[in-house]
Amino acid sequence: MKVADIDGELERARTEGPVRDIVIPPCPELLTALHKEMRRADPDPAEVTRIAGSDVAMAAALLRIANSPYYARARPANTVAEAVAMLGMGQAAAVLTGFLTRHAIRINSPLVEHFWETSTRRSLAMAYIARQLYGVDAEVAQTCGLFMHVGIPILLQGVRGYAGTLAEALARQDRGFTETENTVHRTDHAVVGAIVARTWHLPPVIAHAIRLHHDFTVLRVASVAPDVRTLVAIAAVAEHLVADFEGIRTQREWERYGASCLNYLQIGIAEVDAWVDALHPVFESVVLA
Repeated sequence: MKVADIDGELERARTEGPVRDIVIPPCPELLTALHKEMRRADPDPAEVTRIAGSDVAMAAALLRIANSPYYARARPANTVAEAVAMLGMGQAAAVLTGFLTRHAIRINSPLVEHFWETSTRRSLAMAYIARQLYGVDAEVAQTCGLFMHVGIPILLQGVRGYAGTLAEALARQDRGFTETENTVHRTDHAVVGAIVARTWHLPPVIAHAIRLHHDFTVLRVASVAPDVRTLVAIAAVAEHLVADFEGIRTQREWERYGASCLNYLQIGIAEVDAWVDALHPVFESVVLA
Protein backbone atom coordinates (compact mmCIF):
# COMPACT_ATOMS: atom_id res chain seq x y z
CA MET A 1 0.00 0.00 0.00
CA LYS A 2 1.46 3.30 -1.12
CA VAL A 3 0.49 6.91 -0.50
CA ALA A 4 -1.16 7.08 -3.91
CA ASP A 5 -3.22 3.98 -3.07
CA ILE A 6 -4.54 5.56 0.13
CA ASP A 7 -5.27 8.89 -1.54
CA GLY A 8 -7.01 7.14 -4.41
CA GLU A 9 -9.14 5.07 -2.07
CA LEU A 10 -10.22 8.15 -0.12
CA GLU A 11 -11.03 10.06 -3.30
CA ARG A 12 -13.16 7.20 -4.61
CA ALA A 13 -14.92 6.85 -1.26
CA ARG A 14 -15.74 10.56 -1.25
CA THR A 15 -16.98 10.76 -4.83
CA GLU A 16 -18.41 7.32 -5.55
CA GLY A 17 -18.88 5.35 -2.35
CA PRO A 18 -21.35 5.51 0.54
CA VAL A 19 -19.46 8.47 2.01
CA ARG A 20 -20.39 10.79 -0.85
CA ASP A 21 -23.67 11.87 0.78
CA ILE A 22 -22.20 12.47 4.24
CA VAL A 23 -21.81 16.14 5.10
CA ILE A 24 -18.24 16.94 6.14
CA PRO A 25 -18.27 20.22 8.08
CA PRO A 26 -15.92 22.84 6.62
CA CYS A 27 -12.75 23.66 8.48
CA PRO A 28 -13.41 26.69 10.72
CA GLU A 29 -11.99 29.90 9.27
CA LEU A 30 -9.90 30.54 12.37
CA LEU A 31 -8.41 27.06 12.17
CA THR A 32 -7.58 27.58 8.50
CA ALA A 33 -5.83 30.83 9.42
CA LEU A 34 -3.98 29.08 12.26
CA HIS A 35 -2.81 26.26 9.98
CA LYS A 36 -1.64 28.78 7.40
CA GLU A 37 0.41 30.66 9.99
CA MET A 38 1.90 27.52 11.54
CA ARG A 39 3.04 26.29 8.11
CA ARG A 40 5.25 29.34 7.73
CA ALA A 41 8.98 28.89 8.25
CA ASP A 42 8.83 31.37 11.15
CA PRO A 43 5.29 31.62 12.56
CA ASP A 44 4.44 34.97 14.11
CA PRO A 45 3.41 34.76 17.80
CA ALA A 46 1.42 37.97 17.33
CA GLU A 47 -0.73 36.34 14.65
CA VAL A 48 -1.36 33.26 16.79
CA THR A 49 -2.27 35.58 19.66
CA ARG A 50 -4.65 37.49 17.39
CA ILE A 51 -6.37 34.26 16.33
CA ALA A 52 -6.64 33.05 19.92
CA GLY A 53 -8.01 36.38 21.08
CA SER A 54 -10.63 36.66 18.36
CA ASP A 55 -13.01 34.41 20.29
CA VAL A 56 -13.62 35.10 23.97
CA ALA A 57 -14.34 31.48 24.88
CA MET A 58 -11.25 30.25 23.01
CA ALA A 59 -9.05 32.83 24.71
CA ALA A 60 -10.43 31.79 28.09
CA ALA A 61 -9.76 28.13 27.33
CA LEU A 62 -6.17 28.89 26.33
CA LEU A 63 -5.59 30.85 29.54
CA ARG A 64 -7.16 28.12 31.64
CA ILE A 65 -4.89 25.48 30.16
CA ALA A 66 -1.77 27.65 30.42
CA ASN A 67 -2.54 28.19 34.10
CA SER A 68 -3.47 24.58 34.85
CA PRO A 69 -1.47 22.49 37.37
CA TYR A 70 -0.22 20.40 34.44
CA TYR A 71 2.16 23.18 33.39
CA ALA A 72 3.00 24.29 36.94
CA ARG A 73 4.20 27.76 35.97
CA ALA A 74 5.87 29.97 38.57
CA ARG A 75 3.51 32.80 37.68
CA PRO A 76 0.14 32.79 35.93
CA ALA A 77 -0.51 34.00 32.41
CA ASN A 78 -2.72 37.09 32.57
CA THR A 79 -3.12 37.74 28.85
CA VAL A 80 -3.51 35.65 25.72
CA ALA A 81 -0.06 36.75 24.56
CA GLU A 82 1.46 35.52 27.83
CA ALA A 83 -0.39 32.21 27.47
CA VAL A 84 0.99 31.72 23.94
CA ALA A 85 4.49 32.58 25.16
CA MET A 86 4.26 30.22 28.14
CA LEU A 87 2.86 27.29 26.17
CA GLY A 88 5.04 27.81 23.12
CA MET A 89 3.76 28.15 19.58
CA GLY A 90 3.31 24.45 18.87
CA GLN A 91 1.44 23.64 22.07
CA ALA A 92 -0.70 26.78 21.83
CA ALA A 93 -1.65 25.83 18.28
CA ALA A 94 -2.56 22.31 19.43
CA VAL A 95 -4.80 23.71 22.17
CA LEU A 96 -6.52 26.08 19.74
CA THR A 97 -6.97 23.27 17.22
CA GLY A 98 -8.71 21.18 19.84
CA PHE A 99 -11.04 24.01 20.86
CA LEU A 100 -12.02 24.90 17.30
CA THR A 101 -12.55 21.26 16.31
CA ARG A 102 -14.79 20.54 19.30
CA HIS A 103 -16.96 23.52 18.48
CA ALA A 104 -17.15 22.70 14.77
CA ILE A 105 -18.19 19.08 15.30
CA ARG A 106 -20.96 18.83 17.87
CA ILE A 107 -21.88 15.53 19.49
CA ASN A 108 -25.30 14.67 20.88
CA SER A 109 -25.12 10.99 21.74
CA PRO A 110 -24.87 9.25 25.11
CA LEU A 111 -22.77 6.57 23.41
CA VAL A 112 -19.89 9.02 23.05
CA GLU A 113 -20.74 11.48 25.82
CA HIS A 114 -17.09 11.96 26.74
CA PHE A 115 -15.73 11.76 23.20
CA TRP A 116 -13.70 14.96 23.29
CA GLU A 117 -12.27 14.27 26.75
CA THR A 118 -11.06 10.88 25.54
CA SER A 119 -9.77 12.40 22.28
CA THR A 120 -7.90 15.08 24.20
CA ARG A 121 -6.32 12.49 26.49
CA ARG A 122 -5.32 10.43 23.48
CA SER A 123 -3.77 13.47 21.83
CA LEU A 124 -1.79 14.36 24.96
CA ALA A 125 -0.62 10.77 25.34
CA MET A 126 0.51 10.64 21.71
CA ALA A 127 2.43 13.89 22.15
CA TYR A 128 4.06 12.57 25.33
CA ILE A 129 5.06 9.27 23.70
CA ALA A 130 6.40 11.12 20.65
CA ARG A 131 8.69 13.15 22.90
CA GLN A 132 10.14 9.93 24.33
CA LEU A 133 11.08 8.72 20.86
CA TYR A 134 13.70 9.96 18.44
CA GLY A 135 12.69 12.08 15.47
CA VAL A 136 8.91 12.10 15.99
CA ASP A 137 7.07 15.43 15.73
CA ALA A 138 5.09 15.78 18.97
CA GLU A 139 2.72 18.42 17.58
CA VAL A 140 1.85 16.22 14.59
CA ALA A 141 1.28 13.28 16.96
CA GLN A 142 -0.93 15.42 19.18
CA THR A 143 -3.09 16.59 16.28
CA CYS A 144 -3.32 13.04 14.98
CA GLY A 145 -4.55 11.85 18.36
CA LEU A 146 -7.24 14.51 18.46
CA PHE A 147 -8.59 13.58 15.02
CA MET A 148 -8.06 9.82 15.20
CA HIS A 149 -11.73 8.96 15.82
CA VAL A 150 -13.33 12.10 14.40
CA GLY A 151 -15.14 9.95 11.84
CA ILE A 152 -17.41 8.61 14.60
CA PRO A 153 -19.34 11.84 15.31
CA ILE A 154 -19.51 12.58 11.57
CA LEU A 155 -21.10 9.17 10.97
CA LEU A 156 -23.45 9.67 13.91
CA GLN A 157 -24.67 12.91 12.38
CA GLY A 158 -24.84 11.76 8.78
CA VAL A 159 -25.73 8.07 8.58
CA ARG A 160 -29.08 6.64 9.60
CA GLY A 161 -28.75 3.72 11.97
CA TYR A 162 -25.10 4.37 12.81
CA ALA A 163 -25.87 4.81 16.52
CA GLY A 164 -26.98 1.18 16.64
CA THR A 165 -23.92 0.09 14.69
CA LEU A 166 -21.69 2.02 17.08
CA ALA A 167 -23.27 0.35 20.10
CA GLU A 168 -22.74 -3.03 18.48
CA ALA A 169 -19.14 -2.26 17.51
CA LEU A 170 -18.33 -1.14 21.05
CA ALA A 171 -19.82 -4.31 22.53
CA ARG A 172 -18.56 -7.01 20.18
CA GLN A 173 -15.39 -8.90 20.99
CA ASP A 174 -15.55 -11.43 18.15
CA ARG A 175 -14.65 -9.01 15.36
CA GLY A 176 -13.01 -5.64 14.88
CA PHE A 177 -14.67 -2.26 15.22
CA THR A 178 -14.30 -1.33 11.57
CA GLU A 179 -15.46 -4.79 10.48
CA THR A 180 -18.79 -4.16 12.17
CA GLU A 181 -19.06 -0.70 10.60
CA ASN A 182 -18.30 -1.99 7.11
CA THR A 183 -20.69 -4.91 7.41
CA VAL A 184 -23.60 -2.51 7.97
CA HIS A 185 -22.58 0.70 6.16
CA ARG A 186 -19.85 -0.28 3.67
CA THR A 187 -17.55 2.31 5.21
CA ASP A 188 -16.02 3.04 8.59
CA HIS A 189 -14.82 5.83 10.85
CA ALA A 190 -11.20 5.42 9.74
CA VAL A 191 -12.11 6.26 6.14
CA VAL A 192 -14.42 9.11 7.14
CA GLY A 193 -11.90 10.51 9.63
CA ALA A 194 -9.18 10.49 6.97
CA ILE A 195 -11.50 12.35 4.61
CA VAL A 196 -12.12 14.97 7.31
CA ALA A 197 -8.36 15.35 7.75
CA ARG A 198 -7.93 15.82 3.98
CA THR A 199 -10.85 18.24 3.76
CA TRP A 200 -9.39 20.29 6.59
CA HIS A 201 -5.94 20.26 4.94
CA LEU A 202 -4.17 18.55 7.82
CA PRO A 203 -0.72 17.12 7.00
CA PRO A 204 -1.05 14.04 4.75
CA VAL A 205 0.77 11.89 7.30
CA ILE A 206 -2.13 12.48 9.71
CA ALA A 207 -4.80 11.57 7.16
CA HIS A 208 -2.92 8.40 6.23
CA ALA A 209 -2.40 7.37 9.86
CA ILE A 210 -6.09 7.91 10.61
CA ARG A 211 -7.04 5.78 7.63
CA LEU A 212 -4.76 2.93 8.77
CA HIS A 213 -5.05 3.13 12.55
CA HIS A 214 -7.00 -0.15 12.82
CA ASP A 215 -4.85 -2.00 10.27
CA PHE A 216 -1.78 -3.17 12.14
CA THR A 217 -0.54 -5.25 9.24
CA VAL A 218 0.89 -1.98 7.88
CA LEU A 219 3.60 -2.12 10.56
CA ARG A 220 5.24 -4.75 8.37
CA VAL A 221 4.60 -3.03 5.03
CA ALA A 222 7.69 -1.19 3.85
CA SER A 223 5.79 0.77 1.20
CA VAL A 224 3.84 2.60 3.93
CA ALA A 225 5.85 5.62 5.09
CA PRO A 226 7.68 5.03 8.39
CA ASP A 227 6.21 8.18 9.96
CA VAL A 228 2.70 6.88 9.19
CA ARG A 229 3.47 3.48 10.72
CA THR A 230 4.98 5.20 13.76
CA LEU A 231 1.79 7.22 14.32
CA VAL A 232 -0.32 4.06 13.99
CA ALA A 233 1.78 2.32 16.64
CA ILE A 234 1.85 5.35 18.95
CA ALA A 235 -1.93 5.69 18.64
CA ALA A 236 -2.42 2.10 19.76
CA VAL A 237 -0.22 2.60 22.83
CA ALA A 238 -1.97 5.89 23.65
CA GLU A 239 -5.38 4.25 23.25
CA HIS A 240 -4.32 1.56 25.71
CA LEU A 241 -3.10 4.11 28.24
CA VAL A 242 -6.28 6.18 28.02
CA ALA A 243 -8.50 3.10 28.27
CA ASP A 244 -6.61 2.01 31.37
CA PHE A 245 -7.13 5.44 32.96
CA GLU A 246 -10.82 5.54 32.06
CA GLY A 247 -11.44 2.05 33.41
CA ILE A 248 -12.26 0.46 30.07
CA ARG A 249 -11.67 -3.27 29.84
CA THR A 250 -8.65 -4.46 27.92
CA GLN A 251 -9.27 -3.86 24.27
CA ARG A 252 -9.25 -6.68 21.76
CA GLU A 253 -6.87 -4.83 19.43
CA TRP A 254 -4.35 -4.22 22.21
CA GLU A 255 -4.43 -7.88 23.21
CA ARG A 256 -3.78 -8.93 19.61
CA TYR A 257 -1.45 -6.20 18.37
CA GLY A 258 -0.05 -4.39 21.41
CA ALA A 259 3.17 -6.38 21.40
CA SER A 260 3.67 -5.68 17.69
CA CYS A 261 3.24 -1.95 18.26
CA LEU A 262 5.70 -1.93 21.14
CA ASN A 263 8.16 -3.93 19.09
CA TYR A 264 7.84 -1.53 16.16
CA LEU A 265 8.52 1.44 18.45
CA GLN A 266 11.32 -0.49 20.19
CA ILE A 267 9.94 0.10 23.65
CA GLY A 268 9.29 -2.32 26.49
CA ILE A 269 6.40 -2.90 28.83
CA ALA A 270 8.42 -1.35 31.68
CA GLU A 271 8.44 1.96 29.80
CA VAL A 272 4.70 1.73 29.25
CA ASP A 273 4.19 1.14 32.98
CA ALA A 274 6.25 4.26 33.71
CA TRP A 275 4.16 6.24 31.22
CA VAL A 276 0.99 5.18 33.07
CA ASP A 277 2.27 6.95 36.17
CA ALA A 278 3.56 9.98 34.27
CA LEU A 279 0.35 10.49 32.32
CA HIS A 280 -2.15 9.96 35.14
CA PRO A 281 -2.04 13.61 36.31
CA VAL A 282 -2.06 14.75 32.68
CA PHE A 283 -5.26 12.80 32.03
CA GLU A 284 -6.81 14.08 35.24
CA SER A 285 -6.16 17.65 34.15
CA VAL A 286 -8.44 17.29 31.09
CA VAL A 287 -11.51 19.37 31.86
CA LEU A 288 -13.22 20.74 28.77
CA ALA A 289 -15.64 23.65 28.73
